[in-house]
Amino acid sequence: MFATPDEPGRKLLLQAAEAMRLSARGYTRMLRVARTVADLAGVEHVGRIHVAEALSYRRMGVRG
Repeated sequence: MFATPDEPGRKLLLQAAEAMRLSARGYTRMLRVARTVADLAGVEHVGRIHVAEALSYRRMGVRG
């Protein structure tokens, strides 16, 4: 399956990529994590909620 998010998910990911200054690698990693979250939920398509959850895991890992 492809990790292509729906339109609201894509917009959220683009906003987060800009705000979090994600590299291309970081952007791709977020897509892969969102795809995994959707798979675990048993959903065929990646939605905004899956992208949001993937981004929340990245935020947890940041220590400042």
